[in-house]
Amino acid sequence: MPNIRLCHVDELDPVEGQSFELADGSAVVVFKRGARVLAWHNNCPHRGIRLEWQPNQFLDDEKQFIQCATHGALFGVEDGVCVAGPCPGEQLSPLPCRVEQGVVYLQQNRS
Repeated sequence: MPNIRLCHVDELDPVEGQSFELADGSAVVVFKRGARVLAWHNNCPHRGIRLEWQPNQFLDDEKQFIQCATHGALFGVEDGVCVAGPCPGEQLSPLPCRVEQGVVYLQQNRS
């Protein structure tokens, strides 16, 4: 499977995440943290639903944690681990991504 082009790295907000819909109907949330780009399945491990209520609004009021809009679970942006809410210790599913010539690609593994 080829890599999926998501966006240009400069299109990513330096704080808030951005959601991308994939051809298979799943969604990905991407965060830019300095020079790093992190991608997670946009899916809460507790309920199996998308994390945001409003498009591209993933963070808590203090902009420190990814917050599930349905039940308030908080996940680390850098590691995806739940630190508060109904699923402590569970983790968002990471997705491999890379930046090449300023473009963010989701890396697809052959299955």
